[in-house]
Amino acid sequence: MPDAAKAIALDFSGYFMKRKSLPDASGVYCVYTCVDKDDKTVDIRKLVYIGESDDVRARVTNHELFDAWKSQRAPAEVLCYSVACPFPESTRQRAEAAMIFHHKPPVNDEYTHSFPFDATTITVSGKTSKLTTTFTVKKDAAD
Repeated sequence: MPDAAKAIALDFSGYFMKRKSLPDASGVYCVYTCVDKDDKTVDIRKLVYIGESDDVRARVTNHELFDAWKSQRAPAEVLCYSVACPFPESTRQRAEAAMIFHHKPPVNDEYTHSFPFDATTITVSGKTSKLTTTFTVKKDAAD
């Protein structure tokens, strides 16, 4: 049975500088390179990875691609994270796939060239640096 067109709203909180500060909840997360500024803000430089997990803190803390994320940093840059929580697994996977397919972060490889779901419209709010705020992707859409 095919899935139907769907709209998903993601409200990102962050930017978290420490992985242990991330919520231990289900959600979609973004990994960025950034510069930590003196006034307790960050200057977001590049989106490097998008993921999803039933426990974002545990997943990011123990992620096998952490070294690949770090390799994307320029001198003086650090990693920071934003998170949209909570979401059931089926919605998280579809939202993650749409976000990756549309934004094509350099460390992601799955979903960068194909999208396995029916039409999905994503609207993001909150901490959305480097993210398109509203977009639609379609199943097996070409670049």
